[in-house]
Amino acid sequence: MTIFNLGSINADHVYCVPHLPGPGETLAATSMQTGLGGKGANMSVAAARAGSHVVQIGAVGRDGLWAKNRLLEYGVDTRHIAELDVPTGHAIITVDDVGENAITLFSGANHQISEDSIARVLSSGSTGDIFVTQNETNAQVIAAKIGSKLGLRICYAAAPFDANAVKAMLPYLDFLILNSVEAQQLETALDVSIEELEVADIVITLGAKGARWVGREIDQSFDAIKVDPIDTTGAGDTFTGYVLAGLDRGLTMGQSISLAMRAAALMVTRMGTADVIPDLKEVEEFSGL
Repeated sequence: MTIFNLGSINADHVYCVPHLPGPGETLAATSMQTGLGGKGANMSVAAARAGSHVVQIGAVGRDGLWAKNRLLEYGVDTRHIAELDVPTGHAIITVDDVGENAITLFSGANHQISEDSIARVLSSGSTGDIFVTQNETNAQVIAAKIGSKLGLRICYAAAPFDANAVKAMLPYLDFLILNSVEAQQLETALDVSIEELEVADIVITLGAKGARWVGREIDQSFDAIKVDPIDTTGAGDTFTGYVLAGLDRGLTMGQSISLAMRAAALMVTRMGTADVIPDLKEVEEFSGL
């Protein structure tokens, strides 16, 4: 089948620092590198490297054609990425000595995606295809409405977290992925527990503590794989891409989560984002410490 991803495409500028800077603090970076990133691009690369056919819906500026070409090299269908006369989105990422990060985003072209183009792309989908989006682009709700009417499985990674954005998406969701902090924020904003949400499948990532799947008549925990982390950037996106690819391949939700846990664990042992997401063979061979 096909995974349609309405998602961001960024240039990631990654700086390694001794510790994350505090207010007013200036730090000298020990290294710097630029690569492909954005939650959308990361998810697409992960799902494609896990063996799925992935169609990216998004936009870059004229300065970002390299990013579009890089996605194509990683197996993503890039025919529906618009080239606009606005800057490509980018992120400033600082990573400390224990792998924690802080990120500043500039949306750029990611917030200029045409609603008409989204409708045209999704109209080529079939019942059983997957649609996924997150909060780094415009038009998520419109796309979810269209996809739901066409019988696509609607998936949503609720990051960067915005309570109003999640509320607007909830009526159309089949699958919600969020981390533990986002889950707490959502419960506070809605004044309901995660278990009460009318979503068929919810996965909460718990970092080094693993993950939790809340489904219809199921509440299952998954242990994390032990590793020595270097950089946690992109791990959640890798997890999401691998879960969706597993479901696309016909694995159960439990099997898909287990596969994604291995992919995310391997990812945090690498410095970088989309350019270092592991492929399926690497993930299947990986066992951690």
